[in-house]
Amino acid sequence: MALLAECPICHKKQSTKNKLCKCGADLDRQKRSKKMKYWIAYRLPLLPGEKKRKQCREMVGNSIEEARDADGKRRGQKRENRIFDIKPEAKMSFNELAKWYLDLEKVKALRYYPSLKIYLKNFNAEFGTYIVNQIKPLDLENYQAKRKVTGRADATIDQEVGAARGMINKAFDNDMVGGDTLKIFKKIKKLLKTNANARKRILTLNEFKAIMDHLPSHAKGIFSTAFYSGMRSGEILSLTWDKVSLKERYIRLEANDTKNNKPRLIPIMDDLYDLLKQIPKALHDNHVFLFKGKPVKSIKTSLTNACEKAGILFGRSVKDGVIFHDTRHSFNTYMRKAGAAESVIMDITGHLTRSMFDRYNTIDMDDKRQAVNILQGFFRNGSANVDQNVDQVVNFNDKGIANLSTDEHLQGIGNADGLQSNKKGLASLQTLDITGEPRGDRTHDHLIKSQVLYQLS
Repeated sequence: MALLAECPICHKKQSTKNKLCKCGADLDRQKRSKKMKYWIAYRLPLLPGEKKRKQCREMVGNSIEEARDADGKRRGQKRENRIFDIKPEAKMSFNELAKWYLDLEKVKALRYYPSLKIYLKNFNAEFGTYIVNQIKPLDLENYQAKRKVTGRADATIDQEVGAARGMINKAFDNDMVGGDTLKIFKKIKKLLKTNANARKRILTLNEFKAIMDHLPSHAKGIFSTAFYSGMRSGEILSLTWDKVSLKERYIRLEANDTKNNKPRLIPIMDDLYDLLKQIPKALHDNHVFLFKGKPVKSIKTSLTNACEKAGILFGRSVKDGVIFHDTRHSFNTYMRKAGAAESVIMDITGHLTRSMFDRYNTIDMDDKRQAVNILQGFFRNGSANVDQNVDQVVNFNDKGIANLSTDEHLQGIGNADGLQSNKKGLASLQTLDITGEPRGDRTHDHLIKSQVLYQLS
């Protein structure tokens, strides 16, 4: 058994007697600043069916005294052959572990806690009676295959395995499972490729109006707010009047109101303003959207019926079917089409990364047609402009050497591409700025370079 110190710079685990790490870090200084983490390393007794003793490492904390105490405790357990005290996962089932995990106050506070319970319930329907350290990678792969045969979507299966992985991670952090069990869950691969299930469905304006015509009055405000603001359903259903300023025309969401715990300020456009000012404020409840005096929890039934009456397909599993969350995709896409800056759109919708913005920004056939039309215009007009530019740039003196001609056009674009003869009498391109100073041998435009070389040939 041994005590190890982890360098906070390179994270190498080494003897506590070392004063200098191989990376150059002063370990004594790191110890004094309480930045050092300590580990204990030991080998387990030989278990039945095993050919060699397994080596284990446990991170204890930032105190060497605690590490020494933990090392002494493990020595005593090994001496008394109390292997189950060393490896608690050797006697704990997944049902017992899930009960411990779901009772944690921090886990209960998660927004997706109800879904988490369902995912772990499905997982434990297969593995609930398993002892935690008995599970193998093949068991998890078989579970994925079985769930897929029953018709479950790849995303659903990944969420179930991911919920179990999160539980194992938390148990590992609290010394309830070892690294071997954690490694099994880390190795299992997701079935769903990144962004493979990203939705591309956006609502056309005609579809939006048709759905609105068939929605009941209490659902119209919710659906319109989603379409005109890009807010998530949870943010809209929990919206209260103290967060809405009709005078200043904005909705202020605090950190605890949003999915990513980031506050947002959402401007209210005219159409949304006209709708919100018509909603009466209740005396007994501060929620914006009420039905029969109580906050609305969902409009799925109303939206399903409205789509059916409007002749619009509804449902995630239906090809080209509409779901409520498509309003967020639509808002993101229409904002981009209208010319709003991407950074502004991300700030309004609360997307923290460019990859998430791209996931919600749908490129449709109109965008693609517009792009090829731009290219067509370039092909029609660009070639003539290039020839004209080259004729203006290149003119030859009496000796046949090309010189730079700086005209109004070149000054307008900010630089000029000229020709200068080398020692062999060959022309070479040199880029100059508008002051005439050389900026290095490079080409400002590949097409211009090609045309110049053609003129010289």
